[in-house]
Amino acid sequence: MNTRLHHLAEAHNARFGTSGVRGLVSDLSDAVCYAYAQAFLRSIATDSARVVVGHDLRPSSPRIAAACIQAIRDAGREAVFVGALPTPALAYYCALQRAPGIVVTGSHIPFDRNGIKFYRADGEIDKADEQAILDAEVAVPDALSPAPLPAVDASALEAYVARYTAFFGEGALAGMRVALYEHSSVARDVLRTVFERLGAEVLSLGRTDTFVPIDTEAVRSEDIAQARAWAQAHRFDAILSTDGDADRPLIGDETGTWLRGDVVGILCAQYLHADVVVTPVSSNTAVEKCGAFRQVLRTRIGSPYVIAGMDTQRGAGRVVGYEANGGFLLGSDVEYGEAIGASAAETAGVGAGSVGTGGFGSAELGSAGFGSAEVATDGPEATQKCLPAGAARLKALPTRDSLLPMLALLAMARAKGCPVSQLADALPRRFTASDRIQNVPTEFSRALIARLQQTPAEAAALMAPDAGDVIAIDTTDGLRTSFATGEIVHLRPSGNAPELRCYAEAADEPRARALCDACLARIAASA
Repeated sequence: MNTRLHHLAEAHNARFGTSGVRGLVSDLSDAVCYAYAQAFLRSIATDSARVVVGHDLRPSSPRIAAACIQAIRDAGREAVFVGALPTPALAYYCALQRAPGIVVTGSHIPFDRNGIKFYRADGEIDKADEQAILDAEVAVPDALSPAPLPAVDASALEAYVARYTAFFGEGALAGMRVALYEHSSVARDVLRTVFERLGAEVLSLGRTDTFVPIDTEAVRSEDIAQARAWAQAHRFDAILSTDGDADRPLIGDETGTWLRGDVVGILCAQYLHADVVVTPVSSNTAVEKCGAFRQVLRTRIGSPYVIAGMDTQRGAGRVVGYEANGGFLLGSDVEYGEAIGASAAETAGVGAGSVGTGGFGSAELGSAGFGSAEVATDGPEATQKCLPAGAARLKALPTRDSLLPMLALLAMARAKGCPVSQLADALPRRFTASDRIQNVPTEFSRALIARLQQTPAEAAALMAPDAGDVIAIDTTDGLRTSFATGEIVHLRPSGNAPELRCYAEAADEPRARALCDACLARIAASA
């Protein structure tokens, strides 16, 4: 019997969140996953003969992928199964093949939950596409028994590796030593492949077959302590990790201190000499205060909103986006020629600067793996000399990616001859912190935020009673409150799980952390 997908989705609590479908594994039955894939084919991927399918390393992901593949086959289409691989790798392969795709992943949320993300041939679906999928009619077979997963086509993974090794050039990171916190990241093997091909020495740490829900916006205390312990036990230039499906990076410096994702985004945008930066309202305001970009556009939280914002800037030069979780989106091709490192809006008469054949300077490396060439350590000149000269173009990839910001920061550190810990020294002194209360009904969070919007005095008392008067309220996404001290506290229900998130910003890191922790503690006590 035919039914609208949204009826089935509501009955099984499997709904679209911030990015993709999310639900408890127990609710994501074969029938529900089959129906979602069928609705995608009927509403969005209507004319495609081939559909790419991949998944992360969650225990439930292969089963869900099999249900989606069965829907593709029953529709008379070919399913190209690319196996376990990073979400951005699948998105990139879809663009190369001009084919739609489905990736089964719950990203950073706990292993008892999972999800499905959908890609058109030209990129991640948007909110209008989500509604079209929900409105589609579906018909699930009464006796649904998905066939075993087919053999893996390795072409997608190979293309993703080639994207970055060709652009940066083999040997580009020779002499550097990187530690990979592998845990259960689907990228743990591909990261090693890329960094070794670029010449880096790779140290593997923390690999496990038990799924670890790494949230790059709310790093667990045990991961903070573990990274610092590893830094004391091992020498490395950076420690690198990702969330489960590898569309969000977790980047630590040589001391084992994890960098905030919105600082990573600013540095990567500077490395690429971006003209326009699109980022959600929750990101660090240093992106405006640093003065490095011609325009900064703020959006709601979630990659579909960042992508929509980048789309409005087509033709405005070199356009990039990032989220506070560190996921980086490339909205336009990055091209090099006579003007290596010049922005797309600048003239082509700028010289290439003093760079070697790899684009990172030709000085011999010191013991820590940093170049010793005399280059500027901040400003546009330094950015120009950080950019690689070995490849003509890095194609746009308008979906979150973890690998580009990793490579950008290592390349920048090598070019500047400084450790990763010093890369952000030239940025304005603004620090962010974030965390969340788990297992909070979304209805409670929404009611709380609605009440605080109407009563600024209560908002001040609950969010930051020692930060002075409320001077501005931003309701772009949740409740973002600016105080007389210049500090910011932002509350927002998660779009992926029953969680209430808090973001705080201040002039120093301990104060930002204290604002966030205290706000959540007061909310928990009053609930």
